[in-house]
Parts: sequence; C-alpha cells; structure tokens
Amino acid sequence: MYQTLEIERSGKIATIWMNRPAVFNAFDEQLIAELAAACGELDADPTVRVVVLGGRGKHFSAGADLNWMKRAAQFTPQQNLDDARRFADMLRALAQMGKPTIARVQGAALGGGTGLTAACDMAIADTTATFSTSEVKFGIIPSAISPYVLRAIGPRHALRYFQSAERIGAERALAIGLVGEVVPLDELDAAVAQLADALLQGGPQAQKAAKELIGAVAGQPIDAALSEETAQRIARQRATAEARDGIAAFLDKRPPAWLD
Repeated sequence: MYQTLEIERSGKIATIWMNRPAVFNAFDEQLIAELAAACGELDADPTVRVVVLGGRGKHFSAGADLNWMKRAAQFTPQQNLDDARRFADMLRALAQMGKPTIARVQGAALGGGTGLTAACDMAIADTTATFSTSEVKFGIIPSAISPYVLRAIGPRHALRYFQSAERIGAERALAIGLVGEVVPLDELDAAVAQLADALLQGGPQAQKAAKELIGAVAGQPIDAALSEETAQRIARQRATAEARDGIAAFLDKRPPAWLD
C-alpha cells in the first residue's frame, strides 16, 4: 500500500518506518501524503494502542527533499499554498492522533525531521541525534512545524534556533525539552519498547482524554472558567465504562479490561 513507508506491528504497538534511507528519509510529496494516510489508518484501528515513528537507515529524517524544494520553487501561488497545506495537515494528523505517539530518533532530524519529533507526544533520541530548524539558511521559515516545536521548547529557545539555524545535539535537545530521553544507539529500541509498554498500562480512552485535556488547559488563565472546564472533563471521564472498570479492577486487585 505504501511506497515510502513500512508499517510494522508488534502486538498493540505499531511502528511507522519512513523508508527512504538513500536520501535520509527526506520529505517529498509522496512521503507527506503517505504519512498522513498512515496516521489516519492507525488512529482508526482499535487494535493499535501506541504508535512509534522511526526512520530506516542511519538517520531519522534530513528534512525536505531537495528535488521537492526545486519543484516547489516553480509552483504557482495557489500550488505553493496547496503544497504547504498538505504538509501542515500531515503534521496535525500526527499530533492529533487519539493514542500515544513516540518519535524514535537516530542521526539527523533536521527541519521537518525536527517538526516530526516535536509533533509526536514524546521522543527518545540516541546520543548521536542532531536537530535543527534550518529553514532560514534557505531563505524560508519553519512555519508548518512551528506550533509543535514551540510546544516542545517554548518561545525563548525558538527565538534563538528559528533564527540561528544552529545544530542542536542530543543532550541540548534533552535540556530544552525537544526530546524526553537520550540513550546510546544500541539501547534505543529497548528504551522505546519500555516506554511503549508503560503506555499500554493506561486506559486508551483516558489517554485520549488526557491529550485533549492538555490541549484545552495549556496556556489558559487559571480562573473560574478553567476550573469549571476541568471539573466537567473529570466528571465525564468518571462516568465512562472504562473508568468504572479501571476503578473496580484496582479495588478487586485484578487487571483492567484494556490489558486483556
């Protein structure tokens, strides 16, 4: 079904592998379209609980494919806008998946690769990983990826790296919040598996609601309206069959139904 991706399933965990190692998994129109489609497919699959995004070969993703950039330079204004919308829509499809997502990052994760890392809920990188928002070096801006990178690193760090286009090493990426963990390359798969296994312990509907909660609460003033919003959300969640089973399972000292 996919020409630029491989979907690997292991129990309740699905891994989307970007599979263009000869060009370091650089983006073109096809990879963008297929990533959007894969996110939709896996989000709709009730047998998938956790989604991992990785890149085949030595690098996670080197960003935009140069041939794609050359083609885009010849686009009409409307073609240019349509192309940018497809990229932005793909990132949003990844970021808004209703289940946990993990970026598995090795080697280069540049430009759009940094965006993919930030669009996932969490990221684990190997010690050789490097990131950058390098767009200004080409006279453009990291616009489509900006909501996700800003969410990860905040505006202060973004003001530096969006303008300087400096390379960000793995330890620096950890310090500014772009990734949550850094491990040696030979431990990367084990670290991702450990995190995925931890995620499987939670209720799937509760995890979806938790993601929605963060989107509703982040950046909002702590006032009566926000207190009411949080009260409404926990009341709705406590009334679900999943919550009733989870609480009963804890009291009965048995596994909840979602672990079957």
